[in-house]
Amino acid sequence: MVELKTDTSIDAMYKAGQVVGQALTAVRKAADVGVSLLELDEVAREVLRAAGATSPFLGYRPSFAPVPFPAVICASVNDAIVHGIPTGYRLRDGDLVSIDCGAELGGWAGDSAISFTVGTPRPADATLVETAERALAAGIETAVVGNRLGDIAHAIGSVCRAAGYGIPDGFGGHGIGRKMHEDPSVPNEGRPGRGMPLRHGLVLAIEPMLIAGGEDDFHAAPDGWTLRTNDGSRAAHVEHTVAITDAGPRILTAREAV
Repeated sequence: MVELKTDTSIDAMYKAGQVVGQALTAVRKAADVGVSLLELDEVAREVLRAAGATSPFLGYRPSFAPVPFPAVICASVNDAIVHGIPTGYRLRDGDLVSIDCGAELGGWAGDSAISFTVGTPRPADATLVETAERALAAGIETAVVGNRLGDIAHAIGSVCRAAGYGIPDGFGGHGIGRKMHEDPSVPNEGRPGRGMPLRHGLVLAIEPMLIAGGEDDFHAAPDGWTLRTNDGSRAAHVEHTVAITDAGPRILTAREAV
């Protein structure tokens, strides 16, 4: 069931979203050559603790997962698309990193993700991340009252496909509110003018995922969580929680530039 949020609820979700933005900003600033993924997870944990927020990731166990998720961030490196479990792996120069983070505050959730390179970026990786961000911006721009879910999906997919990138089949965004994952699902590719009408109060996590090699295939790593590209090419993942309002899309997880 899709729940439309009141303006008061959207304001409360903005507070949760700002915690997410602060956590991602802190993790991005801490990420450097030699820093471990576990250390980045601890950075995010401290931001959540300081804000009095909890993590919707920690202990989360959907039906496909062999174990509950053990961290407050997903840390996906290089050929990992999403859902990477933070480990003792220490970042190397040129690593492409995607960090996904959520927060629950006052009974409301926020969810957002960033991708970036540690150290010296490969030109191809810089283009991949820039395209992911353009796809996200296109999806958000289309998230207006009167459009449909298919318009968001089409906007995202058009940017990704025009650049020659793959899109992991079956994975995309979602509704969000009292829980991190709510109806409806938000595909990263689709036909314009199709799907549920967008109305004031609908809040969505919009999240493009791009595979550099151009194929859509992926597989689950032995940990049962991390999704990796089949061809070994690199991936990028970006996300914002966005409220659809009569005044236009409102980004609830906006963050300062790093």
